[in-house]
Amino acid sequence: MERRKFLRVLGLGGTGILLAPSVASSSGFPDEQQVPFGVLHDATLCIGCRKCEAGCARVNGLPAPDKPFDDLSVLEQPRSLSVSEWTTVNRYAVAVDGEDRFFFRKQQCNHCLEPACVSACFVGAMSKSPDGPVTYDSKLCVGCRYCMVACPYYVPAYAYNDAWDPLVYKCNLCAPRIRQGLLPGCVEDCPKGSLIFGRRDELLHLAWERVRGNPGVYAEYVYGEHEMGGSSWLYLSAVPPAQLGLPDLGRRSAPDRTASMTGLACMAVGLLPVFFGGLRALSGRNGENDKGGAK
Repeated sequence: MERRKFLRVLGLGGTGILLAPSVASSSGFPDEQQVPFGVLHDATLCIGCRKCEAGCARVNGLPAPDKPFDDLSVLEQPRSLSVSEWTTVNRYAVAVDGEDRFFFRKQQCNHCLEPACVSACFVGAMSKSPDGPVTYDSKLCVGCRYCMVACPYYVPAYAYNDAWDPLVYKCNLCAPRIRQGLLPGCVEDCPKGSLIFGRRDELLHLAWERVRGNPGVYAEYVYGEHEMGGSSWLYLSAVPPAQLGLPDLGRRSAPDRTASMTGLACMAVGLLPVFFGGLRALSGRNGENDKGGAK
């Protein structure tokens, strides 16, 4: 193969890959016309009782925590999600009108509409259900932990201490219960109505109705409406989301952010066989020339 011909083949290969559909553009997420279920967390009603944590543990068969659920001393320090704690309540001290006030926020998987964990999982162990939950199939998991790196909320937890079966654990929005027409455990056990379950569009309508109907009570923002393309878990609070530990992530979804990089990676991978094949052909040609010269 002549050098000019090799470069022409290389160029055609690259063009073909560039014109091919991007992997990231076909995300496999549910039809946007189907409205998923979700939960609205009205933090103005949350009293930090940890009943939601107990409900989560009860319906999912999670082990009892080191300190019982009625021990509220755990709120004195921020807590993260773990293999055995799929939801936690944290307390935030916020200065309001010159004095510190305490606010509480429940954290768990936010069940993004276009989840970063699903985009990052190359074996399909993480998937987005049309009903709203982001679920995990342990039978498909290879333990790469890309989902943990990709999640902007640091939700998935890994069982590092389990040498025989180290799996990923996280809230699944009680998907089995939803299919049975039951409420998620945390919603069912909330004594103050701080957690409301329903279709996402109805929850958004309710959230904005509360904001507009109660001037000065709520920050004029519904967190989760647009963050990272939106999520099935929505938050209302009396203070800006950042003061309750909610990150500013922008509106672009994870697949949208990574589409160009995914396309480049696919192009690079596709060009490698062409490139090395060309080098081999050139090497063979040069070897023949050397033999001819020796004669």
